[in-house]
Amino acid sequence: MTLSFEVGRPRVPGVEARAGKFPGPSLIPALNAIQARLGWLPREELEELSRTMRRPLYEIQGLISFYPHFRTTAPAKVQVSVCHDLSCWLRSADDRIAEIRARYGDDTEIELNEVSCLGRCDSAPAVAVNEHPAPAAGIDALVAAAREAELDEAGVTGRTEPWPNDPYPAGSGLASRYASLRALLAGEVSAESVVATLESSGLRGMGGAGFPTGRKWGLVAATDPGGVKYAICNADESEPGTFKDRQILTDQPHLVIEGLLLGMAVTGAEQGWIFIRHEYGPEERVLRAELAALREAGVIGADACGSGRRLEVDIFVSPGGYILGEETALLECMEGHRGEPRNKPPFPGNYGLHGRPTLINSVETFADVPVILQRGAEWWAEQGEGDSVGWKFFAVSGHVEHPGVYCVPMGTTVRALIDLAGGVLGGAQVGAVQPGGASSNFIGPDRLDLALDFGTLAEAGTMLGSGALVVLAEGTDLLAASTNVLRFFRNESCGKCVPCRVGSTKAHELLRETLDSGSGTLDEARKGRILQLEETMRKTSICGLGQVALGPVVSVLGLDKGGAAARPQPRPGGSAEQPDR
Repeated sequence: MTLSFEVGRPRVPGVEARAGKFPGPSLIPALNAIQARLGWLPREELEELSRTMRRPLYEIQGLISFYPHFRTTAPAKVQVSVCHDLSCWLRSADDRIAEIRARYGDDTEIELNEVSCLGRCDSAPAVAVNEHPAPAAGIDALVAAAREAELDEAGVTGRTEPWPNDPYPAGSGLASRYASLRALLAGEVSAESVVATLESSGLRGMGGAGFPTGRKWGLVAATDPGGVKYAICNADESEPGTFKDRQILTDQPHLVIEGLLLGMAVTGAEQGWIFIRHEYGPEERVLRAELAALREAGVIGADACGSGRRLEVDIFVSPGGYILGEETALLECMEGHRGEPRNKPPFPGNYGLHGRPTLINSVETFADVPVILQRGAEWWAEQGEGDSVGWKFFAVSGHVEHPGVYCVPMGTTVRALIDLAGGVLGGAQVGAVQPGGASSNFIGPDRLDLALDFGTLAEAGTMLGSGALVVLAEGTDLLAASTNVLRFFRNESCGKCVPCRVGSTKAHELLRETLDSGSGTLDEARKGRILQLEETMRKTSICGLGQVALGPVVSVLGLDKGGAAARPQPRPGGSAEQPDR
């Protein structure tokens, strides 16, 4: 679906810098389509797009240069991408990369690239051959199939039994699902009661920031009543160690979509999108099949569930980049611009997609809504451990026997989750843990009895983050591990603000020099410079990427940990809470 642009809408304070950006439909879906058809973006195709859409060629080139998925040279017959980020690095990715280079490096039919996280940390070290994901052990068969143009589409591996947050029985079909949505559209429950139930449940945004879901829905619903609004499911998880949303999309597309549709109906949005990373092609196909079935059954469309209300959901495929997980960078991308975060305020709930109020929640957040509405806020609260509420999905990777996705009561301890994943490889002891993905500070083996919850982890100097627990066995070089994390942030910086762009580069150079020298220990001068860079980046970077990039490094140095999370963002009314990633 074409993204529209509202001409003549009033500007609001804080968005003056956006006035010079090109209005009009986003060109990104068209660029995605060209690349899907040809494998790259030839100059003549771009010139034709420029003429057809009446957009300057330099605007198109500016987009292409920003997004890593786009390419302006013809690809080799076989494209091999190998992940080199933390979860894969812990599983000997460097050795596998060296082996693959030795085997295929001189082959003119093969193009080999080291890439950032592919979202397949449970099969680390992960590779993709012509965008077909697989463990590195399966690369030879994929390369052989790609040479013969016989590479099939990748499938998904799902569960046979529902996860604990699924209110619908195993094997239930579309007719018995979407019960909460049907009740809302039929007038059996009100939008106000939905918001009240979510507020009472204590559900918070599961994308990393933990903003109360009911409050967010209420704020968007109250903004510009009767006006045009939008809703977006942020399925762009691209942080090393994070792959839980991928599994939720595979196993629970019905819950993710029902949660999104409920958010649309409550807030007054008629159009919603699922913004998904391009590496999740198999999961995208699962979603498209579910949406097609919903349209066929009349659950979505111009007369959703026979209610007379229009509810439509489409999929927007990301052209790549971790920064697009930041909600305002995501909006910039959907509007057809470079994915650079906006200054806040205003927030998306007031001024989002095309300047309209926009509800944005993560995959897991939306997937939890249906069960809360069916079983009640009290039931949800009772599912947690201790003072924690609800169920929580975690992606567990690194040095564990059984990497994968686990759904446990919120408040489960780090130790219990590691045990659930089979313990540390080979019976080794834990050396360190990142409990919330690459953005979270490392904790030592003395903190394994910490409860996995927002407040508890924050008090311990780290954060729940994206729900990605990465385990490092005793003896792992923690400075090298944290440098690997910093390299990811340096590479994924959008470059918009100087502190992030320059600070991450300079800090990585300092760390790399130390590691390459063989000393493995920062001298006092370098420690001081790292601390100074961390403080500067945390206090002055525009978005969370720069604010947390050096936190993991500082945490393994045994120094003052600095910021454990992204800097709180000021919100209307004087509070300082962060929006959901």
